[in-house]
Amino acid sequence: MALPFKPGDDLIFQLESGYGLLRVLAREPKGVDTVWHLLAYEELFPDTESAEQCLAIGNLHVRKAHLALTDRAFERTPAAKLGNRPVTNDELIPVNAWRESTSRHVHDRSALLLLGLR
Repeated sequence: MALPFKPGDDLIFQLESGYGLLRVLAREPKGVDTVWHLLAYEELFPDTESAEQCLAIGNLHVRKAHLALTDRAFERTPAAKLGNRPVTNDELIPVNAWRESTSRHVHDRSALLLLGLR
């Protein structure tokens, strides 16, 4: 199943302790699959409205600047789109470093598991 997300999408996910945010930085084909490049923010919010307000202000802290996930792993990351903003050059620095690396590791576990969140 093709995921409906595109670069620049801000995504929200729910935990017992609140809501968190991810951001799609890029996606690229890898054979028959896609590699998804995500950024994860540190903050947790009590509701989606608070998350949207913080996104609008831009007062967020990066928890993980780059996660490369398989389609399968991203499908197992329960997230919904909040909006879309252009991806900045600074946000793409870790993606480009990954692309230039000889060891392009792609995770096959959900973003939440990789972040130690449940």
